[in-house]
Amino acid sequence: MPEPTTPPRPPRPRPSAPPRSVVVVGAGLAGAQTVAALRAHGFGGRVTLLGAEGVPPYDRPPLSKELLTRPEPVWLSADLGVDVEALADDVRLSERAQALTTGQDGVVVTTARGDVAADAVVLAVGSVPIVPPGFAASSVLHTAADADRLRSALRSTGGRGLRLVIVGAGWIGAEVAGVAAGAGADVTVLEAADAPLSRQLGGEVGAHLAGWYADAGVGLRTGAAVAAVDGSGVVLAGGEHVPADFVLTAVGARPASGWLAGVLPLDARGALHVDGDGRVPGHPGVWAVGDVASRAHPVFGTVPGGHWSAALHDPDATVRAMLGVEPAGTGHAPYVFSQQLGHDLALLGLPAPGSPVLLRGVPGEGPWAALYLDPVEAAGHAHGGVDGGADGVATVRAVLLVDSPRDVGGVRRLMSRGEPLRLDLARATDPAVRLKTAVV
Repeated sequence: MPEPTTPPRPPRPRPSAPPRSVVVVGAGLAGAQTVAALRAHGFGGRVTLLGAEGVPPYDRPPLSKELLTRPEPVWLSADLGVDVEALADDVRLSERAQALTTGQDGVVVTTARGDVAADAVVLAVGSVPIVPPGFAASSVLHTAADADRLRSALRSTGGRGLRLVIVGAGWIGAEVAGVAAGAGADVTVLEAADAPLSRQLGGEVGAHLAGWYADAGVGLRTGAAVAAVDGSGVVLAGGEHVPADFVLTAVGARPASGWLAGVLPLDARGALHVDGDGRVPGHPGVWAVGDVASRAHPVFGTVPGGHWSAALHDPDATVRAMLGVEPAGTGHAPYVFSQQLGHDLALLGLPAPGSPVLLRGVPGEGPWAALYLDPVEAAGHAHGGVDGGADGVATVRAVLLVDSPRDVGGVRRLMSRGEPLRLDLARATDPAVRLKTAVV
């Protein structure tokens, strides 16, 4: 089987005249970075920023990772030096976008206060937590106000004696479980799948994380589908009642794009498929970044929104394309980081469904990593791809680092070179060998 090659980057669309006015919808990390990039690249036109939460932009990961140690939001003005009030001409942090009209002459965003017209719009709308039917009595953790409510519940009893049930053993569920148990709460995590983080990491890798819960004093029940949440706890699909003083639903999020239905081509998840620069095809003057943007990538194909790194970095590439500024580099690989149950995780790249997995190191015996191989390439090899091709070389689509924070920077550079990562698997799976020396 021939070695895979980097897919050719499609020709960059010829830029039209740069806009004279831009409205940015969404005052989170992606929206703030868009405003900052516009000014950094010399845009002198009018910038309007619309938000819905009523507070300046802040970073969301600390809401769960540092729930008790950072009670105030991590304001982006202090953390990244992005002060939207100083950069934008018109900042409306409590004015939710309700409708969008597009045309050859520009765009109009409608709010409760009226219309905002501009030459271009950047949709940085963020996401909303998924709350299944019958879960209205539960809480979520998505905003600073949500974090305040959870902190108050934990501190009302000093943590001790509070029965906290978390529905979902994903990133947020695991992070909150460890923090709450460390504060003395009685924590139970209910996961419908057979392993934690199975949707994000696959069941094989997720199973290696299950023991962390007991080590952190957290009860984990897998294969536990929740049917409903009431005022006294949770009802499982089989009828069992699990009592709780506080129920947190953490089963995922979807783009906050319902107001765009019928105007832009949303997929079943509510995302917009954009090109590598963030353009919405067929809609001149409409761009998207962050959670709502499923972005074309020259190595990983379509990368769904929701990655913190995308909200941080993609606005710069989008603004460059909008203003006709030359692109900088080949882009970046998706990156997710988590601190949960006493462990550090970093996922770099994008695992594909059915990716064969090889381990580097032994789980439970110090730092280790999981290498996710390209499943299409693996299917063409006689051994299913687990041993690579005939020369022991394979394409790695993602790397999960566990308790190896010092290795994150190096692996990010390997994954962000703009070409598939080809590794000699015999060397790559040897923890004594530096991963970069296994690159073919």
